[in-house]
Amino acid sequence: MKTEINFEYLVDFRLENEAQYRKWLGDCASFYNKHVSKLSYVFCSDDYLLEINKSFLNHDYFTDIITFDDCKGNRIYGDIIISVDRVKENADLFEVDFRTELKRVMAHGLLHLLGYKDASDDEKRTMRRKEVEFIKLFHVEH
Repeated sequence: MKTEINFEYLVDFRLENEAQYRKWLGDCASFYNKHVSKLSYVFCSDDYLLEINKSFLNHDYFTDIITFDDCKGNRIYGDIIISVDRVKENADLFEVDFRTELKRVMAHGLLHLLGYKDASDDEKRTMRRKEVEFIKLFHVEH
């Protein structure tokens, strides 16, 4: 099965090792017996994501991530749009380094594609626990 994980940059930011992130994301999906067929991460500004939030969700507020889910069965298809501005601000707020917060947000989007929700407090706790598990997988050598 073909795996396609793309990264698009609309701001002055780049992942340091895209191949490592691709492997990590694929491994995280595999952990849930899912296969990443086509997954795109778009890194953008607050203003760009605000416009997406308004246009597609009718929400007039900043957010760190929006996930568009087109999954079919055990195959992951989706677009994840991340505000680098918001990730930086949240890293400061949560007193973690930027890369850790970025991985958390990237994992968060993938978890939505794996079927996890975060509407209730219980769902949010589960999501946070799964994010931490995914971040730990990033450091495992394969």
